Amino acid sequence: MRPSVALSGLTAVVIAVGVLGSGARPPTTEVLAATATPPGPAATLDIERTASMAREPDPLGRFSAPMAVLPRDLETLTGYVWPVPNARLTQFYGPSPLGTGFVDGQRFHDGIDLASWCGGPVRAAHDGVVLAAGRQYDEWIGWRGNLSAYTRRLTEKHRWSALPIIIVIDDGNGYRSVYAHFLRTRVQVGDVVRAGQVIGAEGDTGYATGCHLHYTIFSPLERAAMGVEPTYADRLLLPHSMTARIDPLRVLPPLDEGGIRLLP
Repeated sequence: MRPSVALSGLTAVVIAVGVLGSGARPPTTEVLAATATPPGPAATLDIERTASMAREPDPLGRFSAPMAVLPRDLETLTGYVWPVPNARLTQFYGPSPLGTGFVDGQRFHDGIDLASWCGGPVRAAHDGVVLAAGRQYDEWIGWRGNLSAYTRRLTEKHRWSALPIIIVIDDGNGYRSVYAHFLRTRVQVGDVVRAGQVIGAEGDTGYATGCHLHYTIFSPLERAAMGVEPTYADRLLLPHSMTARIDPLRVLPPLDEGGIRLLP
């Protein structure tokens, strides 16, 4: 059993997920890690095509589908490094009393939180191509539905600055890495990055209680969905579901290899 840890701060609106709409049962933890297609070999990263497509708008989340085949299982997802080495792991993926998601009727945290110090370097966890870097990232993080009303609301109410600064990277293996709460970024859309490369500085943008990185992984080919709390989605004019995430600890190196410390 994992030890209990102090919670450093929840991820902001776009990462927050809640219960499924009426009549639908939230996915189980096993479903969250399910694959969407029949087993097949992992796709290699087509850098030129990926970089070109990353510069084009893709509100329906179609980017990776034509070029990525999900691996047979998560153990084949290799090449990952700790995005914040020598950090404190302040919150695990999974059930959490402060999580904004719901799985099997429990509050749920959809990634891991890593904290070092405000302004500390955040590194790419895997080779890939940058899909989003800044506060306009929603089309890349797996929403299941139309975002036009949501984005129109943000523009009309001048609320873009309230969102966290996020980087989304296509890892070239059928999955995307989502990094949240940056103070500032050091990459742009279309940039090719390598595992371990500094992509930005740790911050607390968005609704965070302290400087940390929220890190999560998902595949745009995943069929399973996580729900969004209906009143929350209705208030912000968001879709009511988004693509399910996997536990980053299933693909990252062991804790001791990253110098990761737990709280308390």
